[in-house]
Amino acid sequence: VNITCNAICPGYVLTPLIDSQIPDTMKKYNMTREQVIRDVLLERQPSKEFATIEQIGGTAVFLCSPAADQITGTTISLDGGWTAL
Repeated sequence: VNITCNAICPGYVLTPLIDSQIPDTMKKYNMTREQVIRDVLLERQPSKEFATIEQIGGTAVFLCSPAADQITGTTISLDGGWTAL
């Protein structure tokens, strides 16, 4: 039986949940939307970009492919370099 177990660990993904939290954060810190994204949400992500659902999905597809048969017990960070800091 070829069973693998891995974890995909994204940084921030601009989902409806995150998007709905931005206005409250804007009010809390008296910032613009762009400032909240840059200085609060993506502060620790060196790429300064959100991970996308396409990137996460592509990684999942790769992990399900024969190319990943020997990858198991690991985490794959899609966090724009957050964990590298």
